[in-house]
Amino acid sequence: MSFLRNTWYVAMWAEALEPGALVPRTIIGEPLVLFRRQDGGVAVMHDICPHRFAPLHKGAVLPGDRVKCPYHGLQFDVSGACVNNPHGSGRIPANCKIRSFTAVEKHSLIWVWLGDDPADSNLIPDYHFLDPDSDYLVSRRDFLKMRANYRLVANNLLDLSHAPFLHAGILGYEDSIKADIDVRSEGQYVYVSRVKKDIRPAALSDLLFKADGANVDAYSVIRWSAPCNLLNDNVLCEPGSSRENGAGLLGAHILTPETETSTLYHFAAARQGAAIQVDHISPDEIKRQLSELRRMAFEEQDEPIIEAQQAFISNFPHLTAQPILLEIDAGPVRCNRILDDLLAKENSSRSTVPKP
Repeated sequence: MSFLRNTWYVAMWAEALEPGALVPRTIIGEPLVLFRRQDGGVAVMHDICPHRFAPLHKGAVLPGDRVKCPYHGLQFDVSGACVNNPHGSGRIPANCKIRSFTAVEKHSLIWVWLGDDPADSNLIPDYHFLDPDSDYLVSRRDFLKMRANYRLVANNLLDLSHAPFLHAGILGYEDSIKADIDVRSEGQYVYVSRVKKDIRPAALSDLLFKADGANVDAYSVIRWSAPCNLLNDNVLCEPGSSRENGAGLLGAHILTPETETSTLYHFAAARQGAAIQVDHISPDEIKRQLSELRRMAFEEQDEPIIEAQQAFISNFPHLTAQPILLEIDAGPVRCNRILDDLLAKENSSRSTVPKP
């Protein structure tokens, strides 16, 4: 297995799951369907009817938290048990059932647990600034599907040295390449820090600081937790000042492996740093520009490069098996090794479980 199972994966933004809707998602190769229960909670089960393998998401949600198959009308409850067969005597075969999964709503996201171990919501990484009742100015809660392995997307985020080239102007400039890089581990998180002193601010960061184009000290800390949940803590301040006197953003980058070569990418950002007030730009305008600039950077700049990487890796494995490593790769290397260890332990544990 190349995916962890005993972990939480984001299926979608909670605001996008409307009552009565059946939403399909593929997560680590598992076809799922999500819908809201009558109590407002979220139900998740396999999206395949066991009779003729029709997709349940093309069916309907019925009163009593039941899903009706669109093909022959079999009905399933939230546990995945078939509770109604409208044909013949109505007998329900013992194996007419679907696997269901645990789902929780936290930090305005729907998280799904696909493993066999007990699901513990305390293991969900902290994105409290996305909570609906937080005081943060939050951008649009956005979503992309990238045709690339989730590790490629994570590596892109863990090494922001590409920003002055791929995102020139928006997220960096070539005259601000040099940075002091530090990598440390703390609990479930790995932190990759980049510090740049007395540089020209990039457009997106300057928007959240003073919007005057004056030189700044820039602090960026990328937080990673397995398997692929990231947070960018970015702050600008006046040269020589402390970061507590600055402002910037908290950027959520939450990756969900769909298949070996596709990733569901959920992202949103919040302005942080009350010490600086940009009086000539309204909060609504900041939110709009923050949403649009980030979407453009990820969709029009990151996505084509990462998908091109994936195409080369898939088509030319003999040329891409051994990438060279630079000093800037310290963060991705640390996180990939941790993930490899977790996968090895989980696969070893699974292989030692006695078969029934």
